[in-house]
Amino acid sequence: MSAAIREFKAQLFQALAHPTRIAIVEALRDGEVSAGALSEQLQVEQANLSQHLAVLRTRHVVLGRKVGNQVFYAVRDPVLIEVLDRLKAYIATHVQDTVAVLAETGAGDPARESS
Repeated sequence: MSAAIREFKAQLFQALAHPTRIAIVEALRDGEVSAGALSEQLQVEQANLSQHLAVLRTRHVVLGRKVGNQVFYAVRDPVLIEVLDRLKAYIATHVQDTVAVLAETGAGDPARESS
């Protein structure tokens, strides 16, 4: 893999390295949403949302389309939604593995911890 591709991947992960930005992308899962609706849905102040959207636009994660005085945002490539879904499955697997290990060791069992 080339250094340029690694750099592109790193920049993409940097763009997604904030919970609000991931929430924005997830909110756009089903298509275009206005900035005002995103702000309301995510309970994020408009100024804060604008900063996060600027990062996502700069990294080509989302596209904006202006209609009158409103801007509608969409995920540039739906493959990114698939990546986030796969990441969620990855996390779920590791949580299940951790729970299984804890169960085997008795960790988290109040009866075992008090003895």
